[in-house]
Order: sequence, then C-alpha cells, then structure tokens
Amino acid sequence: MQWYLNTFILATANMLISLVVVTMTAYVFSRYRFRGKRNTLMSILVLQMFPAFLSMTAIYILLSKANLIDTYTGLLLVYVTGSLPFMTWLVKGYFDAIPTSLDEAAKIDGAGHLTIFIQIILPLAKPILVFVGLVSFTGPWMDFILPTLVLRSEDKMTLAIGIFSWIASNSAENYTLFAAGALLVAVPITLLFVFTQKHITTGLVSGAVKE
Repeated sequence: MQWYLNTFILATANMLISLVVVTMTAYVFSRYRFRGKRNTLMSILVLQMFPAFLSMTAIYILLSKANLIDTYTGLLLVYVTGSLPFMTWLVKGYFDAIPTSLDEAAKIDGAGHLTIFIQIILPLAKPILVFVGLVSFTGPWMDFILPTLVLRSEDKMTLAIGIFSWIASNSAENYTLFAAGALLVAVPITLLFVFTQKHITTGLVSGAVKE
C-alpha cells in the first residue's frame, strides 16, 4: 500500500507541475514576440532527437552532486524537464490555433495577459490540457528505470520497483503477487484512458496540426 501511495503522490505532483510549467511556457512562445524565439524553439525540437537513455549517466551525476539522490524532488525534476520540450511544442501548436482576436478583444476590455491566459486560453485548451495531464501522470506511474536509478530507500519505492522486488529473488511463490500488482498498475491507467479518450484524441490532433 505504501508503494501505491508513493507512486500516486509522485505521479500527481508531476502532473500538476507539468501542467503549470508547460502551459505557461507554451503561452509565452505562442503569444509573445522576443529575440531568439525561433532559435529556442528549434533547440527544443533538436533535444527531442536524442533518446533519454543517453542522459542517464549525466542525470545520476548531476543529482548526486546536488544531493538529490533518493529524493522525490530529484525524480520530479527529471520527469518535468524531460517532458517539457515535447509538451511545449504540442501545447504551443494548440494555442496557435486559438484566434488572437479573442486576446485583442479581452485587452480592449482591460484584461491583462494573466487574465487572458487563465480565463480565455486555458478553458479553450481543455482537450490538450487533459492529454498533457494524462501523459504526465502515466509516465511516473509506470516508470521503472528512473526510480531505480534515483531512489534507494525501501519506504520511498514506487509501485514498479516494489513489484519487481517480489520476483527479483526468483521465488516462485511471489509470482502470483507480481501478477496481482501488475493488475493494480494497469487498471487505473486503463480507466483514465477510457474516460478521457475523447479529449485525448481532440487535443493530440489539434495540437499537432496548425491551421
């Protein structure tokens, strides 16, 4: 039960932080004009060409020097920054499809950028926000590699590490527990996808195509 709770807290925290960081970053790139914007976007795109496994050693060294090994803070930093480039591009594409005339009309009524962002952009971007939230939640929920790299204490283990520890000893009696644990991992994610499927499809397609 502790593993389940640890994973839920980690996944929820990553989802909330990612939603805030990604939406604000995408809004800046979509609505603001500043020097170096194009080069920054291209740099973000280039970063997606390299697989995450290439950075595992660097991640461990950086977290070790920052004393973030065996902490959820270190794990969250990796999750949030790792998904930021792709999610920013996706959400920016969706924001670009929202007419700027809505922003201009709101500015005439005296609204600032924060008001426009919260009261106009975010409600219209609900499908892509659902997609980002779901992907940000399922990543830590099902991940095994990064928690194994970062976490050390047994009381901080996530569900994937805990379940794997049952069969790591090659004890045949633990395979039934492993199967039950795998089901506990799959059921919540399956239910989330079933109930948010419409928003996921709309958000992904609209964010990938610029009109």
